Amino acid sequence: MTVQTTAGVLFQTAYESRYTWDENFPGYSANVQLLQGDEVYIGKIRINRDLSIEVTDIDDAEVEEGIYIQLQEMITHCKRSDFQQSYGKFEFTLGETDKSGVVEIFVKGDSIESHYKIRDQEICQEIRVMGRMALVIDTHENFDTGAGYIASHYDAVFRNSKTNEVNSVLKFTDTYQKVGDYYIMTKQVVQEYQEGVSDNPPEEALSITEFSYSNIKLL
Repeated sequence: MTVQTTAGVLFQTAYESRYTWDENFPGYSANVQLLQGDEVYIGKIRINRDLSIEVTDIDDAEVEEGIYIQLQEMITHCKRSDFQQSYGKFEFTLGETDKSGVVEIFVKGDSIESHYKIRDQEICQEIRVMGRMALVIDTHENFDTGAGYIASHYDAVFRNSKTNEVNSVLKFTDTYQKVGDYYIMTKQVVQEYQEGVSDNPPEEALSITEFSYSNIKLL
């Protein structure tokens, strides 16, 4: 019980050290540009106070959906959630601590098991297994807002959980700027690498997608 309590405290500290929007977040509107190869799409987005998303003026339905999903994932990171409501019923167990001080923590719920690594009170790795898919997210760099950290450079590796074969590798570089009292994402570059079994993808990306947000106005 003591070990679980210690693991829970370590995880809660890292969880609550993240930058998130507070309960007064008003939402915002912005122009969006999506660049992929030679293709450029321009439109408008709106994040409402209730964190619902609107994407307009995009002619391509698939591109519109891609922007929506990208914003949805960003909101997942920025939305403030009470720790007890989110993890109150989960079980936390300490794993190993390496020479650099990185601590492993195993998190188990009714239908989900995750594996985290924490460095200097910040989550630096997350491993989730969902059926036949395993997802590993490694954070290489965080942006310190002064009111919490935001991951700014991270990789996502998707594997077959049965064979351990790598299905795809995505590398993210995110940029945030302060607008009023809040930090808002202004750019995300996503590099996708060829499917394969290597953890070290080749230098040339299969595709590069760039989301840029400008003329950001709080509602």
